[in-house]
Amino acid sequence: MSPRRAAYANDAGSGDAESGDAESGGVRTGGVRSGVGTGDAGSAPVEFVLVGVLLTALFLGLLQLGLDLHVRNVLIASASEGARYGANADRSPDDGAARTRQLIAQALSTRFAGDVRAGLAQVDGAGVVVVTVRAPLPVFAWFGPADSLSVSGHALREGA
Repeated sequence: MSPRRAAYANDAGSGDAESGDAESGGVRTGGVRSGVGTGDAGSAPVEFVLVGVLLTALFLGLLQLGLDLHVRNVLIASASEGARYGANADRSPDDGAARTRQLIAQALSTRFAGDVRAGLAQVDGAGVVVVTVRAPLPVFAWFGPADSLSVSGHALREGA
């Protein structure tokens, strides 16, 4: 009989103190098992929970990063498209701002289209339409500090 089994048998009350087998020494330990039960027994559920929490936090962080990049890319694309629209010969920069608001509202939400500005600028002597969007950066789900993300789109003005 192995020492573990002998110790368990002695603790369970099988046999008396004088009649033990040779492996256990015939001495009862009185419920104290030296060396038995120490180790990794029972640690699997705790390890599962700890690793599960870490993996869940990592997954949610990556998901949030993907959402942030999506919002940023949509705002940049909308500002660029609005600048191109406002740079047409028969349009004004304000038309480009309205187009930008429309695109952002369709793709994300009207909350992100609150602060859209358009204007004219000179770059190397050429007239350029600039559309600037200031929007909240979603830090937790769709919520975040207001006006923390600023993007702009530029387009060469036609007929200028």
